[in-house]
Amino acid sequence: MLQLFRKIAFPFSLVYALVVHLRNLLYNVGIFKSISYKTPTLCVGNLSVGGTGKTPMIEFLIRLLDNHKVAVLSRGYKRKSEGFLLADENSSVLDLGDEPYQLHQKFPETTVAVDADRRNGITQLESRVQPEIILLDDAFQHRRVKPNFSILLTAYGQLYVDDWYLPTGNLRDSKREAKRANIIVVTKCPEGLSEAEKAAITQKLQPLPHQKVVFSKLEYNHVLKGEGSASLSLTAIQDKKIALVTGIASPGPLVQYLKSLGLEFDYFEFRDHHHFSDRDVQQFKNHEVILTTEKDYVRLKGKAENLFYLEVAHSFTTEDRAFLKKTIESLS
Repeated sequence: MLQLFRKIAFPFSLVYALVVHLRNLLYNVGIFKSISYKTPTLCVGNLSVGGTGKTPMIEFLIRLLDNHKVAVLSRGYKRKSEGFLLADENSSVLDLGDEPYQLHQKFPETTVAVDADRRNGITQLESRVQPEIILLDDAFQHRRVKPNFSILLTAYGQLYVDDWYLPTGNLRDSKREAKRANIIVVTKCPEGLSEAEKAAITQKLQPLPHQKVVFSKLEYNHVLKGEGSASLSLTAIQDKKIALVTGIASPGPLVQYLKSLGLEFDYFEFRDHHHFSDRDVQQFKNHEVILTTEKDYVRLKGKAENLFYLEVAHSFTTEDRAFLKKTIESLS
């Protein structure tokens, strides 16, 4: 049904494409202004809607810059608050949105702020926090700010060069805008991706001379985390009645990973950033283990017992990781 709708909506995608191209043209010729800031800014984003692994990439960068004073600025999608908000001990997932709240809980020493107006957000951070570097989460299409450095993510098997504009496809920005990226990361690669396959993908992306293409795979932690000190291993839940609950854009890799381990589970899939109601929880609350993602955990916490999440991170080759570390650290 969805595919049929997308085909019928093709004329609307042409209108959307025209608007996107016009907007970018107005920035390119200087009618709309992009502003740079004294604090180094590093943008992480994508050209398509859907999960390319932006939050795990922000986490990777925070760890990479562990000796620097880092601030993360996000829009705070679907939060209940408005304007600029600096995360503190009183902040909730409703105040910040799920992904910024996850970052705040996981990296308490890192400044996390939300503001749909990225210009105002950066100004506020420079005034209040004076960070050494600001990570702009999901900001590639927000051209009112001109970052010092940009990392563009695109998922293996769903490369932006093979996509089309919303609503027929998943593109929210022009493929041509990939030229603004300094690094292109092909995420969610399968295990054992060969050098020949990497070369073929790189050729398909046609990077410019100033651009570097690197590849990452998702790496899952076998130790599940839960409330307080509670933890379980994946092997310890093999014989239990398991519910897998997701409210993320691309749950496919997680589902496939768990199935590859031989786990059997009842799967409850919700839309990305879904706020779980009591009625939702009733569907799976009686399972012995409720397994979810880290992003969903911050929205489900306190609503069900036996709730655990599976951490995920980007994994790079030693060579690519060294390149990223050297390049990113030179910005601050």
